[in-house]
Amino acid sequence: MRIAPLWVVLLMLASCKDTKKPEYTTTDKVETQVSLSSEEHPGKKILEAECYLCHDPKASEQSMIAPPMIAIKKHYISEETTKEQFQNDLVSWINDPSEEKSKMPGALRKFGIMPLQPFPVDKIKLIADYLYEYEIDQPDWFEAHYRQGRGNGKGMGNGKGKGKHKGKGKQLRKGQEQKDGTATYSDIGLKYALSTKAQLGKNLIKAINEKGTAGAVEFCHIEAMKLTDSMSVMHNAIIARVSDKPRNPKNMANAKELRHIAAFKELLASGLDIDPVVEEIYGEINFYYPITTNTMCLQCHGTPSEQITSSTLSTLRKLYPEDKAIGYDVGQVRGIWSISFDK
Repeated sequence: MRIAPLWVVLLMLASCKDTKKPEYTTTDKVETQVSLSSEEHPGKKILEAECYLCHDPKASEQSMIAPPMIAIKKHYISEETTKEQFQNDLVSWINDPSEEKSKMPGALRKFGIMPLQPFPVDKIKLIADYLYEYEIDQPDWFEAHYRQGRGNGKGMGNGKGKGKHKGKGKQLRKGQEQKDGTATYSDIGLKYALSTKAQLGKNLIKAINEKGTAGAVEFCHIEAMKLTDSMSVMHNAIIARVSDKPRNPKNMANAKELRHIAAFKELLASGLDIDPVVEEIYGEINFYYPITTNTMCLQCHGTPSEQITSSTLSTLRKLYPEDKAIGYDVGQVRGIWSISFDK
């Protein structure tokens, strides 16, 4: 029997020592997150990718399709609430949303029940850990709304206490600073995009709750473009959702839009913040902003036989024979808002 030379043994030991440990994926690692900075915390990334599609802190009060996360934090966390209690409450709610479990009756009346969607407990606990330990973004209108709600028992909830941590105010994005307080063209375009998303989202969630995912596909086939057109009329703008992989051929992006989609994908892959793109051409403003996927989107835009059920896939093939909008994962750019309005 031959014995390996000493240098081989040392090299093997060094390799084992330097082997990279897997990233946070299990619940027993959740408690280690508090040592990370806010920006490094994996719960923040999951929150932004999964939750902000409906709970977007940039949205106006009228454009919300679900309460902002700061409202959930304030109504679920009191001075006596432990992190474990909050994590368990959030897991219980997301995995089985019901009126009996809700601690936000005002939000329930305004937005209805959150659609049931499969979500790993590990990820929910990471989100809860981040919400519990760190200050989070909140809409600029929230503080006044919350104080008013506490005074008259209305609003997005009537929970006791302000929660363990206070949320920070709205942060201005790059290029948004205005000395005179007026809105930028980026703000205006984002307002049009988010208000249109709100109308589509509210009706889509209602269709999912009433008819299931396949029924929601039928709703989109009949009503989505009508709703988008009506919001265009309301805002006196041209509002469109376009993609490089459209479900409806009418939503195919043009050459310029394809370049913006590619650029947004590259930014997202690099982990950089994504700001709207605003262009001015002959007195007209063109606004572009990405549409990203979360878990709920994958019920119609994920992988067949995995996230997309056979009944939903059958409906998609029937209504959209040229469908290309499948095969997505969470946190990917599915398309963009392409909005034009007069300067």
